[in-house]
Amino acid sequence: MDIDDLASRILAGERRALARAITLVESGRADHRTQAIALFEALKGHGRESLRIGLSGTPGVGKSTFIESFGMMLTGQGLKVAVLAVDPSSARSGGSILGDKTRMERLSRDPNAFIRPSPSQSHLGGVARRTREAIDLCEAAGFDVVLIETVGVGQSETVVAEMSDLFLLLLAPAGGDELQGVKRGIMEMADIILINKADGDLKTTATRTCADYAGALRLLRKRPQDPQGFPKAMTVSALEENGLQTAWDEMQSLADWRRETSHFTGRRAAQARFWFEAELKQALLARLEREPLKGLVRTLGQSVEEGTRTPSQAADEVLAQLEGRNSPVA
Repeated sequence: MDIDDLASRILAGERRALARAITLVESGRADHRTQAIALFEALKGHGRESLRIGLSGTPGVGKSTFIESFGMMLTGQGLKVAVLAVDPSSARSGGSILGDKTRMERLSRDPNAFIRPSPSQSHLGGVARRTREAIDLCEAAGFDVVLIETVGVGQSETVVAEMSDLFLLLLAPAGGDELQGVKRGIMEMADIILINKADGDLKTTATRTCADYAGALRLLRKRPQDPQGFPKAMTVSALEENGLQTAWDEMQSLADWRRETSHFTGRRAAQARFWFEAELKQALLARLEREPLKGLVRTLGQSVEEGTRTPSQAADEVLAQLEGRNSPVA
């Protein structure tokens, strides 16, 4: 693979080259990982900046419908939109349906849109391990907005906030009350809470739910990266496409405020540090899958199952092997 040629094609905005590059960075092969690192080195300093928007919500809340309607609105305004949709992988077979692109039929045909479904591959936090790098590739390809749709695993799904500039939480009408709204975790990470399906018979319920969450947000401690009035709750209807422009205006307002007050660049710098440490942890875990540590881990795991060692003792023996020391509990 000619890495320099691939990089130049990505910078030229070629969708096929972008898809190929994402496949490369998602590969688990060691030689592909070396090529991926070389690709990012070739793309370094491109000077482009997308607005990265993370979107989370429980299954069935209408994330795909919202993204399609919202994305069509943005492309209609001349913006280029990339959608990175993460599908849950089976804990048994490891497979994923990857059906988000099928759900977004109109957006998938839009020449100013790019949709890429990826399997979570049991990675925790609602995103795939290489989603952050896929975001960087979309940014290099010149997309104005990158939408990251998570798998929708619930209250603990906060990793997407570490790779986005804005974090949206999509909720259904009657999905909670003020007590639910002040729960720690995903609620306090959200910049804007959108109550979807505010149409038809659910419109009144959606308005009441929005008021409940707006009241709950006032009880949360104000964050330094938020101007007055944020985080906030709003109602939208992805089906009828109501409230989407108002929501987009609020997103732009918040992003502009953060840029003017240096929170935007500071947040991205902190995220880069977060992902450096995450990559380091993953690399250390990968060492446990190689011999001779793999055999040691298998043997110690068997002894833990049999009850001859405690989990703490076994873990310390593995760490001692990594560090080249004698384990005091061996």
